[in-house]
Amino acid sequence: MIEHGPLLERLLAGQSICAVTDEEAFRRLQDEVTREELNHYLRPLNRRIAQSQDGTVFFLAYQELTTEARENLSREFKQTIQSLLPLLEWMQLVQECLGRDSALSAGDTIKLQEFLLKTEDNQSLRLRLGQLASDRYFKSASDNLDTQLKLIFKRLKENGYLFQPHKDRQFYVVTGKIEQLIELVRFIKDEESLPLEQESEQESLF
Repeated sequence: MIEHGPLLERLLAGQSICAVTDEEAFRRLQDEVTREELNHYLRPLNRRIAQSQDGTVFFLAYQELTTEARENLSREFKQTIQSLLPLLEWMQLVQECLGRDSALSAGDTIKLQEFLLKTEDNQSLRLRLGQLASDRYFKSASDNLDTQLKLIFKRLKENGYLFQPHKDRQFYVVTGKIEQLIELVRFIKDEESLPLEQESEQESLF
């Protein structure tokens, strides 16, 4: 189990593991025997290895929904809901700016400079990006488009939605964590209780 120590620490810290962020760790988690070993260790902690429906990302889930687990999930859910609208708006902007036909998925690449060029000559997109950057999730106080965009991408990288392979290049790869976000939205929709004021604007994403 010592060999899996660093991986367990990352999972217990709330990290998501996908082929984009850590191909070796992702490959290990794809092995059923390894998952069984990890689950055996995690069971006393009421945790288990879970994965997204499309299999692109692994993360920890509760083994049993105890009272404590439900309370923790409720807090996590409220925090996620607060970031949901700005994240969905960002996905919508990427889709429109870069001419994508479908929602972002793990492995998609985004060049910040290309995004900037597509946005700066479009007044509507500039306005929406400015509003997005000033959202409390991104917390930008700048009126400069380049600064706003870099802050947005930095925040998304910090929260695990984007991976930057080279620190000196503004080139990003979408991680599997985006699939967790999309599954959450679909779950809320299935429950017919989506707490989003702008649901209709994001409908095409899903």
